[in-house]
Amino acid sequence: MTKALTILDIARLAGVGKSTVSRVLNDDPRVKDSTREKIQAVIDQHGFMPSKSARAMRAQRSGVVGVIVAKLSSNSENTALTGLLNTLYAKGYDAAIMESQFSQQKAQAHLDVLKRRNVDGIIFFGFSGCDLNALAPFAPNCVVLAVDSDQYISVSYDNQGAVTQVMDHFYHQGCRHIAFLGIDERDETTGLARSDAYQRFCQRHQLSPQLHRCEMRLHAAYDATDALMNSHTDAIVCASDTLALGVAKRLQTLNREDIAIGGIGNHDMLRFMFPRAVSVELGYHQAGQHAADLLLKQLDDDAPVISHWTQPCHLVTP
Repeated sequence: MTKALTILDIARLAGVGKSTVSRVLNDDPRVKDSTREKIQAVIDQHGFMPSKSARAMRAQRSGVVGVIVAKLSSNSENTALTGLLNTLYAKGYDAAIMESQFSQQKAQAHLDVLKRRNVDGIIFFGFSGCDLNALAPFAPNCVVLAVDSDQYISVSYDNQGAVTQVMDHFYHQGCRHIAFLGIDERDETTGLARSDAYQRFCQRHQLSPQLHRCEMRLHAAYDATDALMNSHTDAIVCASDTLALGVAKRLQTLNREDIAIGGIGNHDMLRFMFPRAVSVELGYHQAGQHAADLLLKQLDDDAPVISHWTQPCHLVTP
């Protein structure tokens, strides 16, 4: 006896996602007429007839989206989280928020829990070293935030553009001895991408690079400032506003108002404590909104996986 077709079989034959087939079976008016006709033709050809119980189950949604952040104490992630939650709530979705703490093991454990809870989709704040293959069970209803991905829809930040903008600003002010304080290169975004952008800028403009690295902590940046400077230093660019706060505090104690400070992140505290500092707005809130919009489009339209989106950034000056 020929094996009965499933919804997944119908989806493959029609060249659509199984969620689209479910919507056709449940007379969802949001399905395009052309798509509905294509699916209905496959159903009619194969005499597919879903059971009432299976049909009822497919019509159900949890109304919950899983959100896994890397660190809840991160200002950037909280800002992005606000943007995506506002978007999800406006569409009637709730969110199950979990924290990976930059641990692949914790991230996998959270994904297992969310899978058991049958969430409708996942928004995952990526981090260096994480295995994005773990998101495969949720494809295509998942979006990766903060890192690029060729496997899934992703929303990332313009790390190179951010560094270039603040370097351009100081360069056009006449600064020629611009130091850079970064973090460990094992961090592929804040660490590697931003320090690479600094070094490329120095190479293009024939500047002598003065690069130093420390931990992503205020006190670490404060302590690293003396080693970063020399007698010619006229500006210091930091890979994040957290580092810029530490450097600015140290320069304040040294009465070095002659050295300009630049950061990335447009943190309120930096602008409040050191109003002469410049910083790049990376668009965290907008990135969160965009990630949620992309996921909702996947859930509602069953759209194909697209290439990653890079959130535009802009320099904020006093």
